Amino acid sequence: MARTKEFDPEAALRAALDLFWQRGYEATSMADLVEHLGVGRASIYATFGNKHQLYLKALDRYGESGDDTLLAELSQPGPALPAVRAVVRRFAAEASAEERRLAGCFVTNTAAELGPHDDLAARRVERSWEHLETLLHSALVRAQTQGELPGDRDPRTLARMFLVLFQGMRVTGKASTNPDRVRDAAEQALTLLD
Repeated sequence: MARTKEFDPEAALRAALDLFWQRGYEATSMADLVEHLGVGRASIYATFGNKHQLYLKALDRYGESGDDTLLAELSQPGPALPAVRAVVRRFAAEASAEERRLAGCFVTNTAAELGPHDDLAARRVERSWEHLETLLHSALVRAQTQGELPGDRDPRTLARMFLVLFQGMRVTGKASTNPDRVRDAAEQALTLLD
C-alpha cells in the first residue's frame, strides 16, 4: 500500500517560494528548506526533486500567480491606454513600496542571480518576460486601433521599453531608498504614450 503524504505539497511549495524569494537560490540550503517547510529532506526530494528542481517549480508557481491579474488589467473592455498607464504606475508603486522593496520581483531576482549561468532558469525568465511583453503589446495595439495611441508610435517597441523599464524599476526599487527615482522614471516613460 502506498504511503500518503503527511504534508500539503501546495503549502510546502508556497513556503519554498517565500524562502527562495527572500534569500535567493544560493543562500538557501536544503537544511534551510527542511526547517522552513517543516518537511523532511527525503519527502522534499520525493515530492519536488532536488533543490534546483524545487526552485524551478517555485519560479513556475510565482509566474502563475501574477498572470491572471495582469491579463485582467490589460484586457478589460473599453479604453486600453488607461489600463496600460495603471499597470505602469502599479509596477512603480510596488517597486518603491517599503514592504515590497527589499523582496523585489522573484523573476527579476532570478534573472540577476541565475540567468547568466542557468539555462533552465533563464528560459523561465524569458518566458515570463515574453508573456508580459505580449500582454503590453496587445493592449497598446488595441489602444492604437481605438485611436488612443498616436499612429506614429510602435506598440511592439513601446511594450519592450515598458518591459525593460519594469525590470529596471524592480532592481532600482530594491536597492534604493528614494521612491521618487522609480516613480519619476515611470511618469517620464508614460509621456511616450501621449
